[in-house]
Amino acid sequence: MTTSLAPSRLAPADVVRVGGAGLRTRPMRAFLSALGIAIGIAAMISVVGISSSSRAELDRQLAALGTNLLTVAPGNDIFGDGVSLPDESVAMIGRIGPVTEVSATGKISGIHVYRNDRIPAAQTGAIALRAAELSLLRTVGGSVASGVWLNAATGQFPSVVLGAATAKRLGISAAGDGVQVYIGNRWFTVIGILDAIPLAPELDSSALIGWEAASTYLAFDGHPTTVYTRTKDTQVEAVQAVLARTANPENPSQVKVSRPSDALTARQATDKTFNGLLLGLGAVALLVGGVGVANTMVISVLERRSEIGLRRALGATRAQILVQFLAESLLLSALGGLGGVTIGLGVTALYATTRDWPTVVPPWATAGGVAATLVIGAIAGLYPAVRAARLAPTEALAAP
Repeated sequence: MTTSLAPSRLAPADVVRVGGAGLRTRPMRAFLSALGIAIGIAAMISVVGISSSSRAELDRQLAALGTNLLTVAPGNDIFGDGVSLPDESVAMIGRIGPVTEVSATGKISGIHVYRNDRIPAAQTGAIALRAAELSLLRTVGGSVASGVWLNAATGQFPSVVLGAATAKRLGISAAGDGVQVYIGNRWFTVIGILDAIPLAPELDSSALIGWEAASTYLAFDGHPTTVYTRTKDTQVEAVQAVLARTANPENPSQVKVSRPSDALTARQATDKTFNGLLLGLGAVALLVGGVGVANTMVISVLERRSEIGLRRALGATRAQILVQFLAESLLLSALGGLGGVTIGLGVTALYATTRDWPTVVPPWATAGGVAATLVIGAIAGLYPAVRAARLAPTEALAAP
């Protein structure tokens, strides 16, 4: 009587051990194949992590600065010519119920700012000269890096406050007695230097003098060119809808209303487009890594035909051979994926630290990276595993 024995089964631990044995016998080839996977995953994790960290920093900035700042500026008439805001526009905007702060600047054209009276007239340094109301700094959320801001006294005399970029262009590091700049054939004393103002970057490259001083010394016409408005957080959209009609009731179409925080959001949207390109490149690198895994596994099958034949002769089934090589491919990809996630997290943390950003990597990115490597490993190893399983024992043992 003949007794047939059921084929033995491989426990999960045995599958991992057998698959790992194939990698340990060829460490350099396994390392290079895993490296291809790691580069692709690291690129994808880094892009997502840096993008998320940048977005977190933007949210932090907006939370600190506030998103309730609106600006009003003159537009153009039907012929495309520039127009002016009415002199009463600032006062009229201030009467809007939800408005909490309002201030204005007036650009002074044809007059430039020089470090001294010997600078050639053409070397303006792209510095804008603006008359400023005394409440401007509080309204835009600015701060003074050196010296003081304009007050009721200094706003009437030839004194000036420089924006952060303006001070650098003029080579002035601190305000104080004896520090002067040349404006409109007259010396103005530098009484202050501002920190950068993210929600009003035009002020960074400006020189600001008092409204009365501008009229007295530089023949300023008194027309505001930018009105800055702070509103209650819950009423931003409502105020934005009526600003144009309030600033210029006769011609509201000739008024431009904007929200400076939208510029930061638009910049973030541009970054997202660029990040999409980088993610595409990461996907290509991941695909190349998958091809490397497939190539390694195909060569492994060809080199180990004798091993396959011996295992088949000793009773291993086709399914067990398939599982062995598929497990080897998955292990190879998993090693690359874990290495890629580690590298990606390190790159994100390093970059965020150098930019003083919070380090943020979404959990779905790391989980998705590992899952992607397993999918790539399964696809890459399927054909070699099937090919190995189909080898007949006699054919495999007869291979040189």
